[in-house]
Amino acid sequence: MCAAGRRWGRRQRALLWAVLLAAWEAAWGQLRYSVPEEMPKGSFVGDVAKDLGLQLPEIRDRGVHILDKGRTQYFALHVKTGHLVTAERIDREQLCENVQQCVLRCELIVEGQMQVYGVEVEITDINDNAPSFREAETELKMIETTALESHFPLPDAHDLDSGRNSLQSYELSGDEHFSLAVQAGPGGDQRPELVLAKALDREEAAFHELVLRAMDGGDPARTGTARIRVTVLDANDNAPVFSQAEYTVRVPEDVPVGSVLVTVTATDADDGSNGHVKYLFKKITEKASQIFQLDTDKGTITLLRGLDFEEGNSYKLEVQAHDDWGFFDSTNVVITVTDVNDNGPILTVSSRLNEISEDASPGTVVALIHVQDRDSGANGEVRCSLDKNIPFRLEKSYQDYYRVVTARELDREQVSEYNVTVRAADGGSPPLQSSAVLALRVLDVNDNAPVFAEERYSARLAENNAAGALVLTVRATDADWGQNARVRYRLAEGRVRGAPLSSYVSVQAETGALYALRSFDYEQLRELQLWVRAEDGGAPALSSNVSVRLLIVDENDNAPQVLYPPAVAAAAAAGSGAAWSGVELAPRWAEAGALVAKVVAVDADAGQNAWLSYELAKATEPGLFRVGLHSGEVRTARSPLARDAARQSLVVLVKDHGRPALSATATLSVVLAESVAELLAELGSAADGAAAPGEPAASLTRWLVLAVAAVSCLFVAFLLLLLALRLRRWRRQQLLPADSGALRGVPVSHFVGIDGVRAFLQSYSHEVSLTADSRKSQLRFSGGSCCDTLPARPPPDEPAPLLGDEDLASALPADPALPSVSFSVQVFSATLSPDAPLPFPRRVLYLA
Repeated sequence: MCAAGRRWGRRQRALLWAVLLAAWEAAWGQLRYSVPEEMPKGSFVGDVAKDLGLQLPEIRDRGVHILDKGRTQYFALHVKTGHLVTAERIDREQLCENVQQCVLRCELIVEGQMQVYGVEVEITDINDNAPSFREAETELKMIETTALESHFPLPDAHDLDSGRNSLQSYELSGDEHFSLAVQAGPGGDQRPELVLAKALDREEAAFHELVLRAMDGGDPARTGTARIRVTVLDANDNAPVFSQAEYTVRVPEDVPVGSVLVTVTATDADDGSNGHVKYLFKKITEKASQIFQLDTDKGTITLLRGLDFEEGNSYKLEVQAHDDWGFFDSTNVVITVTDVNDNGPILTVSSRLNEISEDASPGTVVALIHVQDRDSGANGEVRCSLDKNIPFRLEKSYQDYYRVVTARELDREQVSEYNVTVRAADGGSPPLQSSAVLALRVLDVNDNAPVFAEERYSARLAENNAAGALVLTVRATDADWGQNARVRYRLAEGRVRGAPLSSYVSVQAETGALYALRSFDYEQLRELQLWVRAEDGGAPALSSNVSVRLLIVDENDNAPQVLYPPAVAAAAAAGSGAAWSGVELAPRWAEAGALVAKVVAVDADAGQNAWLSYELAKATEPGLFRVGLHSGEVRTARSPLARDAARQSLVVLVKDHGRPALSATATLSVVLAESVAELLAELGSAADGAAAPGEPAASLTRWLVLAVAAVSCLFVAFLLLLLALRLRRWRRQQLLPADSGALRGVPVSHFVGIDGVRAFLQSYSHEVSLTADSRKSQLRFSGGSCCDTLPARPPPDEPAPLLGDEDLASALPADPALPSVSFSVQVFSATLSPDAPLPFPRRVLYLA
């Protein structure tokens, strides 16, 4: 029981070691099989799929196949079964002549893994060849006085089989005078010899017929025979003798054809024709007989065709010299062929990739290359290399196989194609080289986002543009290739003044052209800020954004709008909107340059289109008034004359600087008067003139009553003002010293008040004292009572006094009870607002 268990354990361990050995060999890329020779085509050799651990679908998908080296393929891979089978009938004796162990090698390539496996198949011998002799009949000559036990070499038999199927023994039959002796040669071969066992007698028998039989060890055994004819001579003779028992010569494989390699020499002590020696090959292989030639008379061995160290590096020949009597001698000739570096390395691309992704990890196998050199020694040692500065390197794979692998990450945007040159050089002197070029295209990966040509875009678009007008074109490029480089554009989400951005502009997805979807108005929208996104066609897609600034350029599409004087009611009712009018007052004693009125206008445009200029287009008296070009102030060009009409009509043209320029007009009515009564009369006449011709008389009466009431009110107001001034003067005299200074006056244009409209630059407060003699009156201008309401202008210089201090003292009457008149005109101003209604000028005139 215990013995059986031990035997079972030993069998298990043996099986385990066999499995481990097979796994180790497969891991190191080596598969070993054996098959007898002469098997029919398609015979099973080994289960490759099982030994490599491959499933049957993987054999097809991964491109598993036997590497073709340009020679006869003796094996093939059956794709459906995964079996290694014979592709041709294999003759061991033809493939492995004079080789004890015949091994055929092939390589199995797994292209999906870029892996190579070596396959060794031992071809086992079968007894398919019988021993054979080179010559079917051989003649020997012996003199009858030959000593007993003399040995004579017999021809050797050859058997192409090996092992037990090769030549095993010889047999001799036919005559009792001879026996057979078999000697062992230097290489272990058997050499038959004929031994003289009984004395010869020519008179008894002149010829002896023998049969030499050679037998192998096969089952059944095969035999071959040769007939031996012995001729008995009665003359005494000497046998030829070689000068050397063995001739050895070394020749390079590139020795020229026809060269004499060696000369063998044998001598015969006989004289005359008995001493003439002839040479022949006693033992030579079929292959050697096609390479070497022996001169039968001279004994020279010459070269019939070129030597090749890789086909045979040593040849052993047996040369025999014999005379005319049949006596002979034998010698061996050993010709050793030395290697010459006559074969360059051979590079074979066993498997390769034509394309590789740029995101392939370092170490990815690109190609599998086989290198071989038929030379030997240093001449057959091959070194492989790649060009420098490329992202690839060589790795040793299996025996003479190398793998080309990536050394670092690839970038298609820098280099899209590689021509990898693999160079091989042997160790000869000089070395021979060869090369192979691998064309490799790098496949794109979407690793680059679109990049706009500019960091930011800006464009100017004139207002009042047509809907659908091209604004600008954004352009982005993608360094990737193909679909990954296809760029499409779209607007980023956004809102403008409560409306979606997409209702203002749109972008063409393919070209990046930006179009305006509506007509823009500079006065409503002056700038549009948006983002455009460029997105490629990769998966996942990459994108980038760019800022686009759209500036609306103003056009002169708004005419000036006159704020003062106010619009004429009739013109406004008619809808013209381009004419304004007002009534202004001016004293007849006004000096040149006196301010009469100010035309105030604004323009909704911007820039040059909003720069306004004023000019006097029409006037009753052309030379009486002038208008400030940029201020719009209407001033007297000269002092009014008595002949000048009391009512002056001025038409002021307000014009911007656009192209073409737009304009508006303002009509001013200026009343020239010497006194209040004249002023009222002119106002009344103006009212009469303004009335319609068919208006009833009651209307005129109504206006006269209103005028009288107004004059009465003014008179009462002047009385109250006089009283207030008296009280104020009395209070001031109580507070101020007597020499505090006299009042100073201002030009007449400052107190003949025309104000009440918020369009004036300043507001003024004036105090005026009038005596019975108006030539000795004074006017005081209070600088602190003026305030800026529009852009600042410097306060007016303090005007020169109408009367000096000393003139004042002398001009004042001695009687303080002399009558005097004082009045105050106050001008109120406010800041202009385009939206606020324009009030009618308010004037208050106080008389005392």
